[in-house]
Amino acid sequence: MAMISAENRGLRLATRYAVLVLIAIIFVFPLVFMLMSSLKPDQQLLEDSGNLRAFLPVGDISLQNYWDAFKRAPVATFVFNSVLVTGVTVVLSLLLCSAAGFAFVFVNWKGRNTLLALLLATLILPFETIAIPLLMMVAYLPWLGMEGLIWGWLNSYHVQIIPFIADGLTVFLFVQYFKDLPGELIEAARVEGASWFQIYRKIVMPLSGPIFATAAILKFLVMYNQYLWPLMVTQEEGYRPVMVGLQYFFQLNVAWGEVMAYLSLITVPVLAFYLYLQKAFIASIASTGVKG
Repeated sequence: MAMISAENRGLRLATRYAVLVLIAIIFVFPLVFMLMSSLKPDQQLLEDSGNLRAFLPVGDISLQNYWDAFKRAPVATFVFNSVLVTGVTVVLSLLLCSAAGFAFVFVNWKGRNTLLALLLATLILPFETIAIPLLMMVAYLPWLGMEGLIWGWLNSYHVQIIPFIADGLTVFLFVQYFKDLPGELIEAARVEGASWFQIYRKIVMPLSGPIFATAAILKFLVMYNQYLWPLMVTQEEGYRPVMVGLQYFFQLNVAWGEVMAYLSLITVPVLAFYLYLQKAFIASIASTGVKG
C-alpha cells in the first residue's frame, strides 16, 4: 500500500509539472514569436508566420531590423521616458496609497468611511470621461521648475506622473490587506508610545511585502502601457513614452520586422521589472511568512 501511495504521489506530481510546463510554453510562445520575427526580413517573416518556422531562428537572420528601428524613431528616448515616468509614479504611488490605506484602517478619524466610499466610487469612472477636463486644467496650472515659474504642464514629465500617483484601486488593495494584519501589534506599539509614523514604517511596512509587490505590478502595467494621456499632453519627442512611439512604425510603409524589433526592445524593461519583483516578493514571503 505504501508503494502504491508513493507511486500515486509521484504520478500526481509529474502531471502537475507537465501542466505547468505546458502553461509556461503557451505564455512564452508570443515572446518567442516576437523575438524570432524581429530577426527576419519582412518577406520571410510573413512567409513563416503560418507554420512553426515562425518560432525558430531559421532563414536570413540578422539584427538589421533593430538598426532600422533606431533610425526610424528615437527608441532609446521613448524607453527612457517610459521607465522614468513609470518608476517615479510607482514609487510615489506605493508610498502615498499605503499611507492612505494605513490611515483608513488604523487611525480613527471622523468621516473616514464616507471618504473611503467616495474614493472607491471613482473605480467605476472611466478615465476617458475626465481626460478633457483634466487636460484643460493642467494646461494652465503653474509649475516651479529650473527655469522659474511657468504656466502649463504640457510637454513635461510631471504632467504624466502627478495625475496618476494616487488611485482608488491601489488604496483599496492596501486597505483590504491592512485589515488582516494582527491588531494586537498596533495596540502594543501604541501602548509603548510609538507614533503612527513609527508603526507604519517599522511594523506595517515590513509585514506588507506581498501587497506592495502586487500593487507595484498593477501600477507598473497601467503606467507603462499609457497611450491616450501622453498622446494628449506631449507634442515633443523628448517626453513621449513607448506606446506613443509605436505609432512611428505605422506611418507610411509599415515594416513588420521593425515593429517586432521595437516591441522586443520595449518589452525588456517589463521583463526586468517582473524578474526583480519576483525575487523581492519571494524574499518578502520568506522573511515575513504567510498569514493565515
